Amino acid sequence: MKAVVIRTFGDPDGLEIVDVPVPVPAPGQVRIATEAIGVGGVDAVIRRGTLAAYGFREGHILGSEVAGKVTAVGDGVDASWIGRRVWAFTGLSGGYAEQAVALIEDVLPLPDGLTGADAVTLGGSGVVAHFALDRARFTSGETVLVRGAAGSIGLTAVQLAARGGANAVAVTTSSVERGARLRDLGATHVIDRSGEGGSDAPAGFDVVIDVVGGPQLPLFLDKMNSNGRYVAVGVVGGQPPADFGMRLMDAFRRSLSFATFSSDTVPGPDRQAVRSSHFADAAHGGLRTVVHAVLPLDQAVLAHGEMDAGKVFGRVVLAP
Repeated sequence: MKAVVIRTFGDPDGLEIVDVPVPVPAPGQVRIATEAIGVGGVDAVIRRGTLAAYGFREGHILGSEVAGKVTAVGDGVDASWIGRRVWAFTGLSGGYAEQAVALIEDVLPLPDGLTGADAVTLGGSGVVAHFALDRARFTSGETVLVRGAAGSIGLTAVQLAARGGANAVAVTTSSVERGARLRDLGATHVIDRSGEGGSDAPAGFDVVIDVVGGPQLPLFLDKMNSNGRYVAVGVVGGQPPADFGMRLMDAFRRSLSFATFSSDTVPGPDRQAVRSSHFADAAHGGLRTVVHAVLPLDQAVLAHGEMDAGKVFGRVVLAP
C-alpha cells in the first residue's frame, strides 16, 4: 500500500510517498481503509524534527486521525465492526496511508450526514477546544481571545465560546477576508497577529486560548484581565521565549494563570463522549467544520507547504 514517510526532517520536500506492507491489526485493534486523513499542526512539528528527542525518526509515517471503513479486526474485537464507517485516532503515526490501524477504544462510528473529511476536521480539534475552555474555567459573560483562530482548533474554540455565551470573542488573523469568515463563525472582534487593531475590541480578556505560542506570546499575557486564565494548546509558531514567565511575575498582583493543555491528559472515555456529541452536532448542522482542501495522498508535500506558508483556513485533508 502507499504511505507518506519523512525521508528527511525539515521542509515539506522531505516527505516521500513509498510502498509499505499493509498493517495487520494487533489484539484490540482494527484496520481501516482510509477515505480521509487529517493534516494537523502536530504533523508539521514532527516533520520539522522538533520532536526528534521524543523518539520520532526519519522514516516515520505521519498522521494521527483518519476516517474510513473497517476492513479487519484483531483478536478481542467484535467482527461486527467490519464494514462500518468510523473515525479513528491512530496515535502520532500511521495515518498518512491507504490503510491504518487503531485501538478499538480510539474508534467511533460516524453518524449519517457526516463526511470523512468533516470527521477528521473536527475529531481531534473539537476535543482540544472543548477541554481547553473547560481548563480555563470559561463561563458565560466573559471575554475570550482565540489566538491562531484560522486552524481547526481555533475555529471550533470560537464557535464553542460564542455558543457558551461569551460577552466577546476576539480572534487574531492575518487578513480582512479571514476576519470576515471568523465573524461568520461567531467572532465579534478581529485583531492582527501582534494583538493590535480593532479599536472597539475589549481592552483585556478573561480567557486566552493560544494555538500559536512563539516569540509574541508575552504580548498577549499583557492583554489579560485580573484573574485571567491563559491556556496554551499548541506551539505552531515555535516555542515562547524562555523567560516569558517573568511577564506573569511582573503582573503578580493581577493573579494571572498560565497553563498548557494536551488532550492526552483527559481520560479516553471523556474524550470519546465529547467527540461523539460534536459529531452528532455537526451532522445536524450545529457545529460547523471548515475543510480548506481535499488533496490526494501523494500531494502531502503540497499540503504541508500550504500549512507552512500560513495559507490554510480550517484543515487540509488527504484522500488516498
